[in-house]
Amino acid sequence: MFTEEHRQALGRLLAAQGLSPDIPVADRMAGDGSDRQFFRFSVGDLSLLAVLPSPTLPLGMAEARAAHAIGLHFSTHGAAVPRIYGFAEECGLILFEDLGDTKLHDLVLLYGAESPEVDLFYREALAALAHLQTEASQDFQPAWCWDTPRYDRELMLTRESGYFQKALCEDFLGMNNLPRGLIQEFVFLADRALQEPADFILHRDFQSRNLMVHKGKVRIIDFQGARMGPLGYDLASLLIDPYAGLSLDRQQALLGCYLDALASHIPLDRGRFIEGYYYMALQRNLQILGAFAFLSKIRGKQFFRQFIKPAARTLHEHLAAPQGRDFPTLRAVVQQVRNLLEAHDQE
Repeated sequence: MFTEEHRQALGRLLAAQGLSPDIPVADRMAGDGSDRQFFRFSVGDLSLLAVLPSPTLPLGMAEARAAHAIGLHFSTHGAAVPRIYGFAEECGLILFEDLGDTKLHDLVLLYGAESPEVDLFYREALAALAHLQTEASQDFQPAWCWDTPRYDRELMLTRESGYFQKALCEDFLGMNNLPRGLIQEFVFLADRALQEPADFILHRDFQSRNLMVHKGKVRIIDFQGARMGPLGYDLASLLIDPYAGLSLDRQQALLGCYLDALASHIPLDRGRFIEGYYYMALQRNLQILGAFAFLSKIRGKQFFRQFIKPAARTLHEHLAAPQGRDFPTLRAVVQQVRNLLEAHDQE
């Protein structure tokens, strides 16, 4: 709810920018997985977005402070993020540049994931990602992070592979007798992922619904969860994104495009990167499935339910690669997941 406290704070932020503090009626906008509150309004010819902290998240104010500090840092380093016009520390309101309504995912739906029009934006997004990951890692302060300061083993085991096990397998599908070897394989996966260099910016949700297309340019939003981490995770987030359903051939072509962009910023061993990318994509795929199951079943956000089967199919295909031989238990569990999802659809 946009309270009188928020209205007063917004008026002060507008006045500090030399804008009229007389605030017109704001339009409430829907979010995706987050329950932060978004309000769009105009001041003269300027369209702005006021974002309020989550009313249910205990660390909602910490998340807002992170979004402000990280957003300013990214802007300083030339990242393709929205301009921040101000922050009201007392209530957590952030005043952003409004980037409109067109997400990359909307263009995928309009033109098709494989269309030339969409391919250009994917390539631009990957160039923007490589810039963000490398250039904005300079002087990045882990103290800004509201969640964890870096992508680490505990996060992988609890909120990615553990998320998959609890939210999807147990809560969503009722798989209560999972094989004992599953946790050992999750530990192996996390330990292998930790071998990847991790001194780069990690957005952690770099997918087509967090990429806006504004005035013909790709812009990055929802960066409040950024921290230090490995390069391949954000790349995987975009390439295996179930919202878009990119073909394997398209994924390979875009991976090459990303590596070309990355090589313009840092020295790069392409073979090593590709080898490690397999495990980053596996971690991300597990996280996606856990998140979609949780959001659809626990949060009641049915929009996400339709993407569970495609994400499970991608995980199955990923485990069919040669590296998948190290995960026989997970492969069996994923096959059971797919069978149960099919059975649910037929009920």
